[in-house]
Amino acid sequence: MTHICRRIIDVNVWRLVGRVAFFRRIFRFLWERILVCSSGKDPRYRRLPPLDSSLAEQKSVPDKSGEAPRVPESILLDVDLDGDSDMVVLKISLLGDCQIGKTSFMTKYVGNDEEQNYLQMTGLTLMDKVFSVRGTKIAFNIWDVGGDQRFHVPIACKDAAAILIMFDLTSRCTLNSAVEWYRQARKWNQTAIPILIGTKFDDFVQIPVHLQWAIVRQARVYARAMNATLFFSSATHNINVNKIFKFITAKLFNLPWTVQRNLTIGEPIIDY
Repeated sequence: MTHICRRIIDVNVWRLVGRVAFFRRIFRFLWERILVCSSGKDPRYRRLPPLDSSLAEQKSVPDKSGEAPRVPESILLDVDLDGDSDMVVLKISLLGDCQIGKTSFMTKYVGNDEEQNYLQMTGLTLMDKVFSVRGTKIAFNIWDVGGDQRFHVPIACKDAAAILIMFDLTSRCTLNSAVEWYRQARKWNQTAIPILIGTKFDDFVQIPVHLQWAIVRQARVYARAMNATLFFSSATHNINVNKIFKFITAKLFNLPWTVQRNLTIGEPIIDY
């Protein structure tokens, strides 16, 4: 009889403990939501690993010397495209969930060079874009990681000069996933320039305005946590595609070119 009473008491105690833990989780969730609404910052993500200060705080300044652009040797790739030893090759990584438009974004930027410099394997697509800046030939070696192939993240992010974290503006869950993509990328690269990119802006402007506001606020919070510049883009209408890569080039080579901030709802957002 005593044994049965003890078991009944133990069961009731564990039920009580479980209920206390459940209500604590609810209270913590509500408290975090209150903080988000009052300050605009999400406490769950404010401790994300910071970007290396040498790149995070880099600003474009006028280059009065007229010399060819220079880039830190630590991010140069030991790759020789078409036997051109004078070419500067830089690696760019594209990360994000499936079906968000990463490959379309990359293809739109690469353009006619796609057929010449294209490599595809399971879960990984590589393209090269060659261009000139002040007489210096530069090649962006772009790595597009499949959304369901996260085991490619280490090789795609290692030695990358910039990491583009992408999400679908019409799919809230892909924006939520952006934080985890960023965390995985930072495990393998602490110095690359981070950029948060919302795709399918042409579809985004068709959804209700109050939902647009909610997504814009959340994206800006995540971009600040990542210390990243935020761009809204559309590969279909070529919105901000070339501008994003011009921004990367200016940051890497410290060129006197800056983008104009735009926080107007209904227009492609740019925030930094």
